[in-house]
Amino acid sequence: RASKEVPFESLMEQLDQTWIEQALEQTGTASIRTRRLPADQVVWLVIGLALYRDETIAGIVDKLGLALPGERGLSMAPSSIPAARARLGPEPMKWLFETCARKWALESAGRHRWRGLQLFGIDGTTMRAPDSAENRAHFGGHSGGADRGQSGYPLVRAVTLMALRSHLLAGFRFGPCATSEQELARELWPLVPDDSVTIVDRAFLSPGFLLPYAASGSNRHWMTRAKKNTKWRVLRRLGRGDHLVEMETSFAALKADPTLPRQWLARAVRYQRPGFKPQTILTSLTDAATYPASELAGLYHERWELELGFDEMKTVMLEREEALRSKSPRGIAQELFGLVLSYNLVRVEMERTAALAGLPPNRISFIASVRCIKEFWFWANLTSLGSIPKRLRKMRLDLLRFILPPRRSERLFRREVKIKMSKFPRKRTAATHPGMALN
Repeated sequence: RASKEVPFESLMEQLDQTWIEQALEQTGTASIRTRRLPADQVVWLVIGLALYRDETIAGIVDKLGLALPGERGLSMAPSSIPAARARLGPEPMKWLFETCARKWALESAGRHRWRGLQLFGIDGTTMRAPDSAENRAHFGGHSGGADRGQSGYPLVRAVTLMALRSHLLAGFRFGPCATSEQELARELWPLVPDDSVTIVDRAFLSPGFLLPYAASGSNRHWMTRAKKNTKWRVLRRLGRGDHLVEMETSFAALKADPTLPRQWLARAVRYQRPGFKPQTILTSLTDAATYPASELAGLYHERWELELGFDEMKTVMLEREEALRSKSPRGIAQELFGLVLSYNLVRVEMERTAALAGLPPNRISFIASVRCIKEFWFWANLTSLGSIPKRLRKMRLDLLRFILPPRRSERLFRREVKIKMSKFPRKRTAATHPGMALN
């Protein structure tokens, strides 16, 4: 099989070739017909789309040598590449990502525990899709009111489950912009293992969201920050600024799920960082002896590793381009699963490199890792397979030169805008502004 010669397979030994074959078979995408761009090669093409944002899709096929040689050495017609992507569809990429995520992220979370608990985070973001009629109809966007119309690009709502100390993604869900983050996040709860604590944003503070998660597993805990209007009744003092509290379930929550209890328990830990207002953490970790209050504030702020992960994907990998590439919802789905799979591939390599240096995974530079892996993949396509292991060892040693200093949590910065918004009028179309007619 041509895929046996793909050099990137040697780089990422964890991504077993049999997984790719199973992904194609399980989703009914495997084909016995010999094509210039076979399905298993298209899988690597979709992964390459996330790593080589400055290249055209046809350029990625040529640069990485993914297509089989044609008759008389003729190059592949660019029009055949979209057809190959369409034949593949998003299903194999989804299957492959979820298979890899279950292995990589869960094993990583098991290695980097806090007081015996695996540490996860759930949060959401949005990504822009090209402004095609199909994407606009499927994904929609934000509304700025009658005067401002719809957002300039269709927006994809995405929610991820991350192993916070290695940034490896354990789950990924997305949908139209109108889909709520809670709705997508509920699909990720079954992926969280027992003996874990999951940190969420205060937008997820709801008994209908948190209680079923904690009750459906063994020793599964949650942590979030209280809202300004959150009310509770103190039941017992556990320490200074540390209390066991009882909260009322709202009428709306009871109406949505009558099985919820009328009152529910949580632990409220109040803390204050220098220069900031006091904050309160709410958590199901009610055992004050096993889980000291002095450590909970620092643990909660590891939730920001998720924001750093979103920045790594959107700023570093996608290079802050205005939108993804695909003009159809199925193409967007395929591209997104390729993005999160590529992100995990980079993160797996970073964790292995950090282990060589005896450091936590977040001490290796993500930017430098992406650059090294891109250069290695391109270089490996031009050299013999026998020299790849030696080059791979050298790449990992090179990554050790990009060790970051320890996190400096004492640094404080005001939230400010560096560049003002443009003074020019916003571009409007009939799709973004219904009141405007096209000439």
